[in-house]
Formats: sequence, C-alpha cells, structure tokens
Amino acid sequence: MKTEERRELFESHAQSPFGLNKLSARLDRSRVMSGKVKQKSSATAADSSTQSINEKILKECHTLYIDPDNGLVKIAESLGLTLLAPRKKISVLLIGNHSAGKSSFINWYVEEKVQRTGVAIETQGFSIVTSGRKRESLTGNATLHLYPHFEPLRQIEGVTDYLTTEISTSKQKRFNLVKFIDTPGLVDGDMQYPFDVNRAILWLGDLADLIFVFFDPIGQALCKRTLNIVEELSNHHSEIMRFYLSKADEAGDESDRQRVLMQIVQELCKRPNLNRTGFEMPTIYVPNMNQKGSSCVNQIEEVCQDIEKTINQTIQNTLNSLERDCDQIATLVEEKLQKNLKTSSENLQARFRGASFGLLGVFIPFLMLTTYLISTQQKVMKDILGENILDTLGIYLGPLARGWKAIPVQYSTYILYFIFGFTLIMLLIARYVSRTKLTLSRKEKRHLSEIREFVQNTVKKKKESLYSDYLKQSVADHDL
Repeated sequence: MKTEERRELFESHAQSPFGLNKLSARLDRSRVMSGKVKQKSSATAADSSTQSINEKILKECHTLYIDPDNGLVKIAESLGLTLLAPRKKISVLLIGNHSAGKSSFINWYVEEKVQRTGVAIETQGFSIVTSGRKRESLTGNATLHLYPHFEPLRQIEGVTDYLTTEISTSKQKRFNLVKFIDTPGLVDGDMQYPFDVNRAILWLGDLADLIFVFFDPIGQALCKRTLNIVEELSNHHSEIMRFYLSKADEAGDESDRQRVLMQIVQELCKRPNLNRTGFEMPTIYVPNMNQKGSSCVNQIEEVCQDIEKTINQTIQNTLNSLERDCDQIATLVEEKLQKNLKTSSENLQARFRGASFGLLGVFIPFLMLTTYLISTQQKVMKDILGENILDTLGIYLGPLARGWKAIPVQYSTYILYFIFGFTLIMLLIARYVSRTKLTLSRKEKRHLSEIREFVQNTVKKKKESLYSDYLKQSVADHDL
C-alpha cells in the first residue's frame, strides 16, 4: 500500500466517531492482499467512470446512511432514533388495462426488449425492471432479497410466485436512475387473478415516486377495475399520478382521438376524486411501432421529462433530508448532553441534601448524649476526658446539661429512645433525599461529542460538496 493511500485511510478513520479501532488491522491486511485491492479498485473505478453525476450523488448519499461503521442509520439507532436510508433510484409504477402498452413503453425507454409484449395478457404478475451489471432475471424470493422493503408483499398470498425482476445493462436515457414496476393488465369480467391484484397495486403505490396510468384507445380503458384502482390511488397519491392516452397512433384520425379522449375524461370526471382542475392526458405511442404512419402528435418525450423532473426533485429532497437528519442527530446529542448536565447538577444537590440531613441525624443526637452524660455521669466523664476538658464542655454545654437535670429520672429512658428514633429517621431521610439518577460516563460523553462533530463537520460538508456538484450541472461557476 502506498504512503498516500495509507494517509487517506488514516484520515478517513480519524474523522470517524468510532475512532481508529480497525485501522491497524486493515493496514496489515492490505499489505497481504495488495494485488486484490488494486484489482477491486480498478473495477470500482471502471464502474465509477460510467456513472452520471446524479447517480453518484444518490449513491454517496445512500452510503452515508448505510455505512456499517459510521452510517447515519447506525448512529441514529444508538440514539434511539429511526432513520430510513434514501433509495438510489426512483420507482415508477405503471398501471393500466390489458394491452395498454406498459411493457412496450418500458422496452422503448430501456431500448432493449426486457418485457414481453403482445395482444395477449403477457404481464400476469409484477415485474421490476432495473439496471445492473449483467442481464439477469430474478424470481420472487431473489427479488425480495434484492429489495427487502418489498418484504410485506409476502403477506399478500400468491404474489411472490408472480414477482420477478429483470436486470438490464442498458444506460439509455435516465434508466440508471429509474426502477420500473410493471403491473398485470387489468380486465373486467370473469378474469381471475392468482392473488389480490388490487391490494398489491395499492401497496406498491405507497412506495412509488411516480405512477403512470396508461389508457388505450380501443375501449378497454374504461374497464371498472382500472378506474376503481386509479380512484383509490388518487385518494393518497394524486400529486404523483400521470395519465396518458397510449397507442394514440391506433385511434384513427384526429376526430376519433378527440372522441376517445372525451369518453375517457368524462368517465374519470364522474368520480369525485379524479374530477380536478388542470387535468391532462397527453397522447403517446412508441415511435418505432407506428407502422400506419399516423400523423398523431406524439408526446412521449413528456413522459421522459416527468421522469427527469422527478429524479432531480428526488436528488434535492435527498440532500435536504441528509441535512435535516444531521441536524436532528446533532440536536438529539445536544439534548442528551444538556440533560446529563442537568442531571449531574440535580445529583450534586441531592448529595448535599443527603449530607445535611445525615449530619443533623448524627450531630444533634451526639450533642444530646454528651450533655446527658455530663449531667448524669460526671465522675465517669472526668475519668475519660479529664477535668479541664470536662470544665470546658460544662461552660458551653451547661444550659443543656442543666436541662437534663430538670427531667425526672424515670423519663430519661424515654428521652434516650427518642434520640435514637430521631437519629434513625434523619438517616432514612438523608438516604431518601440523596438518591441520584444515572448519568453518562466520561467515555459516553466523549462519544456523543464525537458523533455531533462528525455529522456537523464531516457529513454536512460532504452534503455541501454533493449539492455543489449537482448545481454545477445547470448553474454557471460564478453563480456558485
């Protein structure tokens, strides 16, 4: 390992709130495996060179959360706070009736035939289409292992058997930042699905960043199942839903398309949750499938623009959330330290109160017993203390000693019991009021201070750097 690499490794661990506990072991291991490290570094560099700036930003933000040593998720968990790591890609859910062109759109966007298309119901389950290092198809269990946040789908009986993932190596458009979720074609009538398709789509809608609703122009667009699901999704996710008239090139001439659009819009407006102002339904079709040479205006680029806008908004939201989470962790640390300081002050006051009652419980009985012995056992006290000391005590404690002589002998025993009882009560009170609360150890306080410094000075500076990289794509350098 080169000197520069060692210094970078040392500095990265020095900034960690968890110290340098693993640095020595990693240095030793790196000497033995230097060849493997170089090979891995070369592979990482190759992957990095093919990544866009936005992809790198989302990936680094994700890493800041999930890092096993210094990740914000682990730090927050140690403070009793739950944080969710941001996703590295946006999720686009596509729904629509049977043969609405959902799979065809995915193939066009990816520029690779990853989904089967046709007049028959080709997509019978849920298919996740994402980018990766090699072309691969994953079954349900492998998909849930790849996406653990999809695990609740197991609770919907039958879905796992109809859940797949298609991994493509395509880098076209913004596919490296998009994850498409293709859904089964929706039909009415006697069609039986092997799982609760409505429930599954509604659950996936809660995770999606965009929901595309495709209506085709051949009449199936008005099927009740599609409209019911769209209405229910609109109750909670209307701001991320987009409506499109797909296969618009097959709708005949312009008057036919307008008539189809009117029918669909009228049917949608009958439902209160879908009857809103600013409703739009662009006409789209896959360009290379326009075999009839239709002159219909193709607004499919607007779909790409919606995806682009959502990606940009997701990046901004991720960076903003990173700053908020850092502030939240720093605030929580400060509250813990302030609470510990307050508790330490209260413990000090409690100890003082306990000591005060303890002294009273010891000093007053001792004084009373001494005067009792002086007044009743002068000869014994003279033998023990000497005549000079006894005379001195008599001068200062004379009034109390004379008070003992005024008490009848038969009551002296009760007075002694009272003194012992008073002592016991005062000591019990001293123990009660001196109770202390648990405080942080010096090591724990230092650890919290290191966490606060780490999120404020390291993570937030990294966030500023990432934000600067993001803005440089569109803003001139002199404006930064």
